[in-house]
Amino acid sequence: MPNGNDPNRAGMSERPPGGAPAARLIAAGPGWQVSDVVCRLGPRDRPFEERHAEVSIALVLEGSFQYRSDRTALLYPGAFLLGNAGACFVCGHEHGVGDRCLALRLAPDFFAEIAASTVGSSRFRFPAAMLPASRKLALPRIESEARRRQGLAREEWVIGLAEAVLATLAGGARGIIEPSARDRQRISDVLRHIEENCEEKLDLSGLARVARMSRYHFLRTFRRALGLTPYQFVLSVRMRRAAARLWASSAPIATIAFEAGFGDLSTFNARFRDLFGKSPSAFRRSGQADQSPRRSRVRASTFVSS
Repeated sequence: MPNGNDPNRAGMSERPPGGAPAARLIAAGPGWQVSDVVCRLGPRDRPFEERHAEVSIALVLEGSFQYRSDRTALLYPGAFLLGNAGACFVCGHEHGVGDRCLALRLAPDFFAEIAASTVGSSRFRFPAAMLPASRKLALPRIESEARRRQGLAREEWVIGLAEAVLATLAGGARGIIEPSARDRQRISDVLRHIEENCEEKLDLSGLARVARMSRYHFLRTFRRALGLTPYQFVLSVRMRRAAARLWASSAPIATIAFEAGFGDLSTFNARFRDLFGKSPSAFRRSGQADQSPRRSRVRASTFVSS
């Protein structure tokens, strides 16, 4: 990731020249930075050892990759990468090319103040490398919130996101069990397959064939490695794409629902309202109200269901 010592580049860590993903600063304030980090490395690229210059909380928006620090995790859209200040780590793309994250960096003293209030310890360190996707942390339009809010509202959002992550960890987040290298490759293959075919009719048998596992072993491995089921992951991909289309186009809601892979409009409307707290039409209106004339394209946030 980009050099953590450069205040104009808000990546998650320091990375040697030559392999640095592109990081675009979205916002910054005293003790925090938010950036859009896009990595295009793949299986043929040699991973570099990196170091978290500050406390890192990064929401994965696109792609999947392996994260190795004192613990190992397979990161996927909707999951949070967690990095303690000063910790060394390696990110690898053994089974696919590229990823995109919304990266929040917090100065250690600022994070300590938030942690002291939220979990009762200013010395708190993340006990895991990854926080699984969950509805509790699937804040509606999470990426848009980071981009469109200004001044005090934006800083409140940053603190609120850090508090939500800490509170989830303190409340006992679902345990993640590190898969074997062989299983990690198989699950990565399935994640890519779902991303490329989420509009199609997907079933457990078909996904298990992609993973080259029995149905039971696949479901058990997927759930233990990612903290959610294959269906929940499929639903998250479909919903974030539908949300992006609602903002970016004037296509009928029924068309968007069907193209996203939902069999009927009533099911889509119910799940959308359950996840976002508003109907698709109300979501579209709020998105249009938030857009500025300078916006050239809409990027999908990652939304998940648990």
